[in-house]
Amino acid sequence: MTQNRPGSDHITHEEPSGAQGPDVVSRRVLLAGAVTVAGGALLRSMPASTRQGATGGARPSPSALPAVTGPADPTKVVGTPTSAVSGRSPYERPARTPVGLVTGSSETPLQDLAGTITPSDLHFERLHAGVPLIDPTRHTLTIHGLVDRPLVFTLADLKRFPSVSRVHFIECSGNGRAAYAAPRPDMTPQQVDGLCSNTEWTGVLLATLLREVGIRPNAKWLLAEGGDACLMARSIPVEKALDDAIIAYAQNGEALRPSNGYPVRLVLPGWEGNTNVKWIRRIEVGTEPWMTRWETAKYTDPLPGDKARMFAFPMDAKSIITFPAYPSTLPDRGWWRISGLAWSGRGVVTGVEVTTDGGKTWRPAVLQDPTLPKALTRFTHMWQWDGRESVLMSRAYDDTGYVQPGYAVLRKVRGIATDYHFNPIRGWRVKSDGSVVFEAET
Repeated sequence: MTQNRPGSDHITHEEPSGAQGPDVVSRRVLLAGAVTVAGGALLRSMPASTRQGATGGARPSPSALPAVTGPADPTKVVGTPTSAVSGRSPYERPARTPVGLVTGSSETPLQDLAGTITPSDLHFERLHAGVPLIDPTRHTLTIHGLVDRPLVFTLADLKRFPSVSRVHFIECSGNGRAAYAAPRPDMTPQQVDGLCSNTEWTGVLLATLLREVGIRPNAKWLLAEGGDACLMARSIPVEKALDDAIIAYAQNGEALRPSNGYPVRLVLPGWEGNTNVKWIRRIEVGTEPWMTRWETAKYTDPLPGDKARMFAFPMDAKSIITFPAYPSTLPDRGWWRISGLAWSGRGVVTGVEVTTDGGKTWRPAVLQDPTLPKALTRFTHMWQWDGRESVLMSRAYDDTGYVQPGYAVLRKVRGIATDYHFNPIRGWRVKSDGSVVFEAET
């Protein structure tokens, strides 16, 4: 770690000096060129439909890809050799749903996953200026402001501190917007709530770093700034930073994926995704919030009566049934396992109830271990379907006593124009022919 000069807020890196003749290419230019060439070659090698998806158009669904035909008797055919990196079976094709170019998102396929941990390559992403290409040997985290010793930490510095590994979800505060404002029967769990993922994060507690720099007693807020082209910046209360905030450099046992913050990101367990600043490069300590555009023009909840709710950080208790759900079909009557996910940014999910008759009666679901704070919890409920049309719904409870609300309750408080923090009860209508469609109104 490097001590900052008094009065200096930023640390910059300069290219090595020296003569640059016409045949000398800088490393930065070489990297950019290599990425461009590789990307162009990759796009040219793709089928036309896939190229369209890579450049922001419609993307083919995994089910639309060519079918895989294996040998009739695998015991009679020698398998594939060892490899440096393993891949999924060609019969398993979970995929995110990318929308947009450098500004956009891609949703986690909740209906295709088991358990609670989201594979790193399927963790949802929300981008405002694309995914930056960051050299981990050059990236630094500066902490300055109301501290006794402004310091600059390299990635190697951060890895010298005691580490923690904790499982937490991150949910975009806009998750569920389409299902709230413009629901359709043909929406999948991925389209309803796919901007939420659950990961084992590894890194150093932010409290450890703040003790290292000597945070001052009058400090009340931090400004966390990212290293992408939009310089994402959010104001964070010191209480949260000293509680459970993590400067993470790994997820699910490996380095962070680039779209999720490589080489380091801020993780604020249970708080809206935008505050979990990716590619974090600077933390400034002060006495008041900075009122950045990301917490005034954006990520503020408009409310009825010309009011607005600011700094609504925690994500409220929520649940969604992931099976049965559109586009699945129940081929016959009998016992079926209803399965879904529940979570709360305020603590531990203590219970989930399921209804199979549109809310007339509710029964407790089984919560699968482990039930961790501020993490996804898997719930199940056995249901004997008799062939009649049914509406399945779930509602979650957490250890603060909060109960997931219905649409009418949420709309009364927030109004139809609200743009963030959507957690109403949703459901699925199972028709008499076994087909399943999304049911928004409850």
